[in-house]
Amino acid sequence: MAQVTVNVSKPAVPAEQPGPWRDAWRAFRKNKNAVIGCVLIIVFMIIAIIAPFIAPFDYKEQALLERLKPPSSTHWFGTDDLGRDLFSRTIYGARISLWVGFFSVIGSIIFGTILGVLAGYYGKWIDMIISRLFDILLAFPSILLAIAIVAILGPSLQNALYAIAIVNIPTYGRLIRAKVLSLKSEEYITAARAIGMKNNRILISHILPNSITPIIVQGTLGIATAIIEAAALGFLGLGAQPPEPEWGKMLSDSRQFIQTAPWTVIFPGVSIMFTVLAFNLLGDGLRDILDPRMKN
Repeated sequence: MAQVTVNVSKPAVPAEQPGPWRDAWRAFRKNKNAVIGCVLIIVFMIIAIIAPFIAPFDYKEQALLERLKPPSSTHWFGTDDLGRDLFSRTIYGARISLWVGFFSVIGSIIFGTILGVLAGYYGKWIDMIISRLFDILLAFPSILLAIAIVAILGPSLQNALYAIAIVNIPTYGRLIRAKVLSLKSEEYITAARAIGMKNNRILISHILPNSITPIIVQGTLGIATAIIEAAALGFLGLGAQPPEPEWGKMLSDSRQFIQTAPWTVIFPGVSIMFTVLAFNLLGDGLRDILDPRMKN
């Protein structure tokens, strides 16, 4: 009898569907700067979250007999002029800096996006009023305007957050306005109007989703700027108030001990440097990945 061979073909494995976000993820993994920045940010976030569990001392605890002690096995970063453990204060300071950075940028993005969309989409007198408001805010150096706002509201960490958010609103507002101006003349927006789609639905379904890319990039870079501005306000005594362990305030309190106890300045300063560097690396990487003009 002849043997009959039956070829059973295996079902084809569906190919991985391409998409803009999937392509962006692949490009992100290949971008070393973005990956390094992301890893550093995750490390700082973890440190901020678990600070109560890894801090060997209470950041408010004073021990005057231990003041200005150099780094040792007991106090890894040494102590400050009041005998407080600098390691504990530095890791708690990560909480404050990240909190101010994230929430001030979120506030700037929310209000900047609303104003930018209204100005770009509706135009006319609305655009004129909002654009002049942005011009007025941008006419002042951001740190000086933040100082003026905090001086009016009163020195505190919360008021510093409000000030940083306010001075950065025009940055996001003008960015969104320019993007909306270019999008509202697109054919699919014209088609949406032709079929009777209302303006609020066009904004939510078409304008905002296509405007999110530059906001992600600018927001990441903006967190680094917000951290520096918060440190500057803290250094001037207008941000976090004692005994809160804000890095800028720690630098201000320790500036008179730069020569006799340099560790009191080094560790808060290095923490600011690495945190800002991490967000700048991530922001530059996201710009290279998400900006079509940066692609080959």
